[in-house]
Amino acid sequence: MKNKSPQKISRRSFVQTSLLGAAGFTILPGFSAFKPSNTINLGFIGLGRQAMFLLNGFINIDGVKVLASADVYQVKNERFKQRVTNHYKKKGVTPDVKTYERYQDLLARKDIDAVVIAVPDHWHALIAIDALKAGKDVYLEKPLTFTILEGKVLRHTVRKYKRILGVGSQQRSDPNFQHAVKLVQDGKLGEIEKVFVHVGGPPKPYDLPREILPKDLNWDLWLGPNPYLHYNHVLNPPISLNPEKNEDLWGAWRWYKEIGGGFTTDWGAHMFDIAQWGLGRDQSGPVEIIPPGYKDYKHLTYKYDDGIIMTEEVFDKKNTKGVKFLGKDGWIEVSRGNFKASKSSLKPDFKKDFGPYETKIPHQINFIEAVRNRKDPVVPVEIGHRSCTVCTLGNIAYDLGRPIKWNPKTEEFVNDVQADLYMHREYRKGYQLPEL
Repeated sequence: MKNKSPQKISRRSFVQTSLLGAAGFTILPGFSAFKPSNTINLGFIGLGRQAMFLLNGFINIDGVKVLASADVYQVKNERFKQRVTNHYKKKGVTPDVKTYERYQDLLARKDIDAVVIAVPDHWHALIAIDALKAGKDVYLEKPLTFTILEGKVLRHTVRKYKRILGVGSQQRSDPNFQHAVKLVQDGKLGEIEKVFVHVGGPPKPYDLPREILPKDLNWDLWLGPNPYLHYNHVLNPPISLNPEKNEDLWGAWRWYKEIGGGFTTDWGAHMFDIAQWGLGRDQSGPVEIIPPGYKDYKHLTYKYDDGIIMTEEVFDKKNTKGVKFLGKDGWIEVSRGNFKASKSSLKPDFKKDFGPYETKIPHQINFIEAVRNRKDPVVPVEIGHRSCTVCTLGNIAYDLGRPIKWNPKTEEFVNDVQADLYMHREYRKGYQLPEL
């Protein structure tokens, strides 16, 4: 049966889980919400394309000072230092930016308050755990972790060490998505019958040709806990500084199952996250996952305990990556920069541009405020873990080619020894996930 009474949420509660509320979206770079003397010192770990977007945001928040970086590709350390140095020189500040190959050396610094982690997914858990143990707060890119067990251990570590962890799910800081979720949770669409989420398909086996390693790339450290794979430049796109040439593509590690989760986790961590939020499942999840091709199922299908169905399925002619909520009284479609609805009264009445989507200054301000106030950010570790779990469950169903049943309360598979093997993966010698 369907949910007979759509979960409603008070305006106060919604604002608390929606970053800063409507007023928060008037905040732009340079907004001073804190005492200038109370500086938050940041370090960056992982310096690819996404990290450069994040740097552009964090470095423009008053009261934040970027001090250091760590990356296994030296030219990216050099680019980072050059950009940070130039930024501060323009402000008349003498910079003192240090770079490291080993992230552990950055974490050893007592003057670093928080770190921004934007490394490939297979490194997320171990680096974040080490940062938390070192007494640092963490802004961690999505998807939260590579395996479900990693997510459970990371969640435990955040609470054990009493640190702040914010997840880079910046769509929760977007007024379009906030408006959509508010409509669903206020029952404006009536009883929700189905949710369409389009993100794309699962990863494929690694099949890239072997190439010669750049001299300044430590490939062994790049692989970290991952089993050995030979190098190909699209995994860690090369850049140059003289002449300057930045990445012309996103790191392709995300498309291969040995080191990434495909579109299922790359875009799913954004869009399934919105679906979970709208359905009030931030602390829960689906109970059954069925892959396409199984019997009469044409799409990856998630079933919730109240009968709601969510599918990974194209819902418009443009193949838009986004979410469509279908209720008995109407429907809405929401994606980045777009909002459609079955009736005009459901559409938002705001039109504001907050700069490049990947930067989303309000989302980053929320993290800095959380660090200062010692309160959870809009996307804390628990939510990031649950959304990541939905994505990972989809890939497990794809891989097994049959339905899997999941208990979201215990976070265990239901009587499925084969699926249990997917809870984690074997690390290379020398790497170990802490026990719960």
